[in-house]
This record gives sequence, structure tokens and C-alpha cells, in this order.
Amino acid sequence: MNYRTLGKTGLKVSEISLGTWQVGGKWGSDFNEKNAEEIINTAIDHGVNFLDTADVYSNGLSEKTVGKVVRSRKDEVYIATKCGRHLNPHTNAAYQPAILRKFVENSLSNLGVERIDLIQLHCPPTEVYYRPEIFELFDQLTKEGEIRNYGVSVANVEEALKAIEYPGVSTVQIIFNMFRQRPSELFFREAKAKNVGIIARVPLASGLLTGKFAKSSTFDKDDHRFFNREGEVFDKGETFSGIDFDLGLKAVEELKEIFKDQSLVHKALQWILAFEEVSCIIPGASSVSQLLSNLDTFSATPLLESDIEKVNAIYHKYIKKEVHHLW
Repeated sequence: MNYRTLGKTGLKVSEISLGTWQVGGKWGSDFNEKNAEEIINTAIDHGVNFLDTADVYSNGLSEKTVGKVVRSRKDEVYIATKCGRHLNPHTNAAYQPAILRKFVENSLSNLGVERIDLIQLHCPPTEVYYRPEIFELFDQLTKEGEIRNYGVSVANVEEALKAIEYPGVSTVQIIFNMFRQRPSELFFREAKAKNVGIIARVPLASGLLTGKFAKSSTFDKDDHRFFNREGEVFDKGETFSGIDFDLGLKAVEELKEIFKDQSLVHKALQWILAFEEVSCIIPGASSVSQLLSNLDTFSATPLLESDIEKVNAIYHKYIKKEVHHLW
């Protein structure tokens, strides 16, 4: 495992870490605690030391399981969680410091820890980023010792740029992958200048970049790849990175031609790690085999500069005009 510094937090985190949206089961399915514990323990065994969860993942069960496993280990493992998505309706007006404080207290209880290594606002409405009192709350929670660092999980580049105007924001979690390249422009430069850690989420574009899907692929009705393709429940950009499924498949077929018998998963993760501004990637895993496949990236054939140029050419051919300006 390789490690990078997570911005101004100073934490040395595993380049490939673990996102826990689907740990313990597939997106939307029932939570399997035993499976989740096995995945998390295996990740830690292989050097993963940064786990990203949220209070809404399986309604708190993900946080509880992450906390349980981390407390059972002697390894130094950092926990990042998120808050805000429990608000219903999920509106700007619903975001109030007292309510967010309660969410943090609930996460502390779920995790069973005295202090959270990193708390993140969980893709709040854009207007929230323009309210200093929200960020002042997290400054206060840091002084009180309930949180170690705080950051944001954003839907788009504009929100990320606004968030890092607040000096207390240590990290930004943002979608970044072969099919979502805009963050590498202005945002990466500004984040580096302000020593803000970048956590790359949805690195495989909801599985598109595994190369395992076809037009005939189907998804369970509780899977966001079935019910959220047009943003029916949350931001469209979270599902297949906002790309039309069939268009994405065309682009993937050309990527396969470039890499032949090499794993597209490994190439997709290597492509992200080629950016020094990225602190870590948080691919999810619903099985130990998926986790180990992700971690095998480090032993895969290195990504060449010529490969990166070919990937970017495919992005410009198929993807850029569809999504680049949106997120």
C-alpha cells in the first residue's frame, strides 16, 4: 500500500481506501453485518487505513459496523463520516447548526468513538456553502474536541471552490474518474494552493469503468443505477457519473481496445492516482473479492503517459460535451 497526506489534516492515508456505501451488500439492499465486517477487516489487513461512511448508509448500521471493527483492531485507522442527508426535506432551510450538532453526536454514538477523525457535510444544497454559520459550527466542534477535522462532500466543482474559501475546510470529496475530468482543472489547482485534501469518490463511474456491463445488464429495483438514472432521487451525477448508460458503454468498449487483456478497474484507478493532487480514492466493495481486485491495482502493469492521452481522447470524443459543463 502507498500513502499520501490528506491535505491540511496531516493524516497519512492509503491511496486506495474504502468507501462503505455498499459495504455489507449491494446499493440499496439489506445490510449484511458479517459481510461488512469481513470486507473492512480484510481492507485493514491489506494496509487500508481510511474508511469513509455516512450516517445515512443503512440508517446508521454502516457507521456502527465501521466503528466496531476499528475499535477491535490495534491498527491506526481513520474514520470519515458524513452528515446532513437525514434532513427531510433536504433543503437549505433545514440545515441548522443545532440539528447538525445533533447529527455529529449521533455519529459519535454510532461509531463508539470520542472524536471523529473527519466529518463531512453530505452533498448539501448549494446555498448551504454560502452560510458561514454552518462552517463556524464545525470550527466550534473542533475546538470542543468532538471532531478532529472537517470537510465537505460536493456535487460539483462550483461547490468545491466555494467550500475551500472557508479556512477550516480540510478536505473535499468529489466525483473524479475517467468520465468526470473537470475537477482536475481549476479546482485541483486551487485545492493544492490551499493544502486541501482531495478524496476521489465514484472512481469507477458506478461500475461502468469495470468493463463488465452490457446493454443487457439489469439492476435491482433498489439499486440507484436502476431508479436514479435521471436524478429522480438525488443528483444525477452520482449515477454513472451522469452519463447516458449506452453512451458510456460505447466509450468503455474503446477503453477495452486500448488496454486489451489488462483490468479496466486497475487502469481506471491508476488514472486517478496519476494526479498528485488526489489524496486517496474510496472505491466501494460489496464483497471481499471486489475489494482485493481494487487493491491489486498496485501490482498491475503501470499506466503509461501514452495510455493517459488515449483515455483523454476518448473522454473528449464521447463524454466531455455531455457532462463537463454540468458538474
